[in-house]
Amino acid sequence: MTPRELTEARDRLAVFAAEVFGSFGRTDQRRWGERYVRGLLGAGRRKSMEPMAARLGVDRQGLQQFLADSPWSHQMVLAELAWRMEPVIRPAAWVVDDVSFPKDGHASPGVAAQYCGALGKTANCQVAPSVHLVTDAASCPVNWRLFLPGQWDPETAEEPQNAVLRRRRARIPDDVGHVAKWRLAVDMVDELRCWGLDPPLVVADEGYGQDGAFRLALEERGIACVVGVRSDTAILPETAERTAPPWSGTGRKPVPRYRDPPVAVRDLVVDAGRGALHRVTWRQGSKGPLHSRFAALRVRPAGRRIRQAHPSEDLPVCWLLAEWPAGERQPTKYWLSTLPAHTPLRRLVRSAKIRWRVEHDYRELKTALGLGDFEGRTYQGFLRHVTLASVAQAFCTLERLSPRAAATA
Repeated sequence: MTPRELTEARDRLAVFAAEVFGSFGRTDQRRWGERYVRGLLGAGRRKSMEPMAARLGVDRQGLQQFLADSPWSHQMVLAELAWRMEPVIRPAAWVVDDVSFPKDGHASPGVAAQYCGALGKTANCQVAPSVHLVTDAASCPVNWRLFLPGQWDPETAEEPQNAVLRRRRARIPDDVGHVAKWRLAVDMVDELRCWGLDPPLVVADEGYGQDGAFRLALEERGIACVVGVRSDTAILPETAERTAPPWSGTGRKPVPRYRDPPVAVRDLVVDAGRGALHRVTWRQGSKGPLHSRFAALRVRPAGRRIRQAHPSEDLPVCWLLAEWPAGERQPTKYWLSTLPAHTPLRRLVRSAKIRWRVEHDYRELKTALGLGDFEGRTYQGFLRHVTLASVAQAFCTLERLSPRAAATA
């Protein structure tokens, strides 16, 4: 990059930072915010406080104070970021996912022995759910939460007093406790809607989609979704009907119910056979077109939570999408979707597969923008760090999308 291009990129960053940090009450806060983002965007493998301050030529304590103690709201920054990026990305979906951070020790807020996606096994780590605005061409995280396992909540911990001490050291607010990840995801979607954004579609993997409560919460809000589910998820075919036993006219009138027991999604797709499969190409990959074989069936989810939510009415009908690659003995992936009945198969597949962009976000955030390099021990510091990393990633996204900044990108 030439000196002129570097100067132009810095000027664009200054303008962008002024927009997303517009809620800051003081000019010095906006200045420190821009510096922190510049540090995340700059050279160097480690993006923790000390090496960033050294590369920026600024006081480490000033940078630390801005992140940990300065009075500003990370939620307002995320709101400004969402308002700035939504009309640029024009998302085809909001994708819900989570990222993990392996940790040593037990002082970091939310750290516990839990499944760590970064390592592919149970390990000592933090887990942070996020919501991303996504298309096949661009994406950006615009909301975050930190998952607190049960041992961090005095209401659910086996050692409540120990949980209180750990929370105090991590400065976790009293109103923040153990909440299921699916509930955190719904809270983030609700918050984005409160900021004036409208979800075109919510997409999530089976870690969220398998929970009927998550799907039910989206249904109650009228939000269409495509969510991964396990092969043993209980469903009924669309043609299943409720019938009532004969009534003699005395006693309580019997309630109509489904006479056939639910079946697993795997069994329904296997019974439909390979004749139900269609070859679909959903996008161009780095090594050529991406394609596979898919079946799409109309079904009625029949899990316990869904049945409880519809005790006296027909279970709602939705799509079951299954991927059955050539050479495999049975399907390998399954999704449920509440997209309309007339939705083309290719759109169903593209919507289910659009989650790949979030993996790009996490990879860029971790490898280039210091998402996992935060070494602080406070709840607020963690959320502020991931927020500022999102600002850095959003700036990179704008650079890639801007024709005038092609050389910089």
